[in-house]
Amino acid sequence: MGEKRSAADSGIADADEHAGGGGGGKRSCIESTDNYEVTCWLRKGAFGAVIRARHRATSRDVAIKFLRRHRCGMGGKAVGEDALLREALYLARCSHHPSIVHYHGLALEPRSGMWGLVMEHVGPSLSSVLRERHGGGGGPPFTEEEVRRVMRQLLSGVQRLHDRHVVHRDIKPGNILVGDGGVVKLCDLGLAMDTAARKPPYQKAGSPGYKAPEMLLGKPDYGELVDAWSAGCVMGELLAGVPLFRGHSETDELLRIFRLLGAPCRQTWPSYPSLPLFGAVPICRSWDRNRLRDLFPEERLSRDGFEVLNGLLTCNPDARLSAAEALRLPWFNATVDGIAAADETKIGQPAASPRQEPPPLRRYPLW
Repeated sequence: MGEKRSAADSGIADADEHAGGGGGGKRSCIESTDNYEVTCWLRKGAFGAVIRARHRATSRDVAIKFLRRHRCGMGGKAVGEDALLREALYLARCSHHPSIVHYHGLALEPRSGMWGLVMEHVGPSLSSVLRERHGGGGGPPFTEEEVRRVMRQLLSGVQRLHDRHVVHRDIKPGNILVGDGGVVKLCDLGLAMDTAARKPPYQKAGSPGYKAPEMLLGKPDYGELVDAWSAGCVMGELLAGVPLFRGHSETDELLRIFRLLGAPCRQTWPSYPSLPLFGAVPICRSWDRNRLRDLFPEERLSRDGFEVLNGLLTCNPDARLSAAEALRLPWFNATVDGIAAADETKIGQPAASPRQEPPPLRRYPLW
């Protein structure tokens, strides 16, 4: 009888199979980290680290992600290792999509025995672009054309994830990379889950300011539409220059959502009273209408653009736009990326031709 595969071995084999299957492509590569030369640190924190490296044989520029390992119990399994291999599996499943960071394979550090996730190196995160654009006195918000170009690519990547039964659960500017020519790619599937293999109840996951209201209210069987909400938060942040709903706590986040979008009721969200945390958030009577259009008037965001933003930022998930539905709306049919690119430089940088300064945003007590 053959020996049962460990979780790590199973994850490696499955990720390798997914990377090579379906497209007649080359199977993913499992190499030693000695085959790479580290060029710089990209990110380092409690989770682990992401480094930029050059493949010695091919000179290919890559990013390698390592997760900090900790063990459960006496000689238990390496938890960080399983999380990284799960992320490799999801990336491999969605590989070769132009709006998702490309998965190259896995690399083993021979001295520590740690696994590294090898991906293409794209460029800075969208959050870095936002900080650079608005830092030092604050530059102009992103133009509608720039936002449309980002959102077309972002929603296309989200649609691919959902087509493969993967929910990202942590879409935010920090997990969106911007490459040369304004290419946008989703990354960091560390909190993603497989809805085909995993059944409810689901735990809350994600970053403050980007969690969907149904998740904040304790809905145990939320679905892929939590990603659509997060994408709407990104769109609003690009237009405003600041996050729309980042609060001091989850309750504060819900208050900010309801203050801007209107407090839900049985008419707008029939299942709202059945949610676990219904009644836990104090509702003000003055939050009786949606004020999103007041924040982004028509001279700032066209009717077609507002249709997308308002559809994504809908509290009731049953009425919220999915990524696929949003992409079919007229706003995304107004231009083709190749045409739009002729009028823009890199995402987040002003075009060479003069642009009319957008009107100031009408601010409510959100931040």
